[in-house]
Amino acid sequence: MFTFTAFLIGFAGSFHCVGMCGPIALTLPVRHLEGGRKMGGILLYNAGRIFTYAVLGLFFGWLGQQVSLAGFQQWLSVTAGLLLLSGLLLQYISTHRKLRLSAPGIFTEAIKSYLGKLLVAQRFHTLFTIGVLNGLLPCGLVYMGIAGAASTGTVEKGMLFMTAFGAGTLPAMVAATWFGHLLSISIRNKMRKMIPLMVAIMAIMLIMRGMNLGIPYISPQLNEQAPTEFIHCHKP
Repeated sequence: MFTFTAFLIGFAGSFHCVGMCGPIALTLPVRHLEGGRKMGGILLYNAGRIFTYAVLGLFFGWLGQQVSLAGFQQWLSVTAGLLLLSGLLLQYISTHRKLRLSAPGIFTEAIKSYLGKLLVAQRFHTLFTIGVLNGLLPCGLVYMGIAGAASTGTVEKGMLFMTAFGAGTLPAMVAATWFGHLLSISIRNKMRKMIPLMVAIMAIMLIMRGMNLGIPYISPQLNEQAPTEFIHCHKP
């Protein structure tokens, strides 16, 4: 069920991917290719993106597992939701109050610099690396996926969550690269505006999940009795 949810989040938010990553997709070294080789290059680039998402899912799934083992899975879910809402608030402030909020500088700038060099080189064999680096760029939709991966509470589910999330973005991103000339700037900007709604929905779902309301799939009862059971099992 959680993998299907992740796929839907990726698919619904993929229009945002087209808006944000469209410029990169449109400059990939595949424009001069035709047929199967062009599609192969497009899939290679997207495989790099999804690989990065899977690694991020593994790492944040591991972090979520540590929190769950400590008996705080409920608070992890609520905190992830609140962080997403906080991110939306900061984005609103930066957009409407004309305040500049930038991503961490050195790491992001290093990725952009190397990515730019690979795009300028226009070499087919760099497509996977371009995808890997693209997956590391700051993105609200990816942050939403990371929050979901952390809330799964296990390494395996975290990795599967982000892999399914990446797979959900695949149809739109493949289409954007293949039919890139049909996507105007105005269409990409409209797609980009959809992401705040998706983030808000995901944040609310995470908060409700952590509230233990007993609603199947939406807010199930989380089992956080492991520490207590451990104490009972080890009574003298």
